[in-house]
Amino acid sequence: MAMTTQVAEIGERLKTGFGLLGPRHQRHALPVEQLDALSLPIGDDGVVVGVDAEGQPAVMGINRPTAYDIVLIGGLWTAQVLALRAAATGARVAVETGRAQQWSQLVQAVGGGQSGMTVHDVGRVPPQGASAGGPVLVIRDCGMRPPRGRVASAPWQSVLTLLPYLSPVAPRLMRQARLVGVQRVSPDEASEIGRVIGLPRGEYESLPTLADGVTLWCTDRDRQYVMTQATDAETGLLGTARRMD
Repeated sequence: MAMTTQVAEIGERLKTGFGLLGPRHQRHALPVEQLDALSLPIGDDGVVVGVDAEGQPAVMGINRPTAYDIVLIGGLWTAQVLALRAAATGARVAVETGRAQQWSQLVQAVGGGQSGMTVHDVGRVPPQGASAGGPVLVIRDCGMRPPRGRVASAPWQSVLTLLPYLSPVAPRLMRQARLVGVQRVSPDEASEIGRVIGLPRGEYESLPTLADGVTLWCTDRDRQYVMTQATDAETGLLGTARRMD
């Protein structure tokens, strides 16, 4: 009788498609803090920020399960290209800026609201509710001395702080960031940047000579020169690459 009842229960579960029996293996688990260490043979996943010295795509993984801070010492053009490309991957982009008119054309192109790009005054970015299904990139375009942001980096919410030049707050922001991008700067700025993030002399001495659209991206373990090449649509919207705004 017991066997007949068990068979009947299994048959009912098979009809509904739930509770299918299978081999019993120990569950595989990985702590959240180790997820960034995973690598897959299919290549990197993220926003294509340009090409490296070998002409291969350079990819920035901004949608992460851990907090991720980025500092870009460079031009508005590059930050806006990154915003467009992040939105194209499905991320919502929230821009905190004191020059909203410079972003209005992008908002129209991407679409505003919770599924596209929104622009907020400095210090007025509301909670974004980022999640794995709805990652967020916050871009802080707040000038040379950005105030501490109301919305900080968090799981699935990366924050990119744009600095037009090296400023008194830049060393602190660079030390806190997981990724630092540097475009063309003066020789004095280059020396200070090299000291703060530990660049070899040859690399920081190259910074004053970088062409428009070229960024040296640096992490604790790696450095890479990247040329951001605009698509036809991006050029039509933003113009050609430029360091000065």
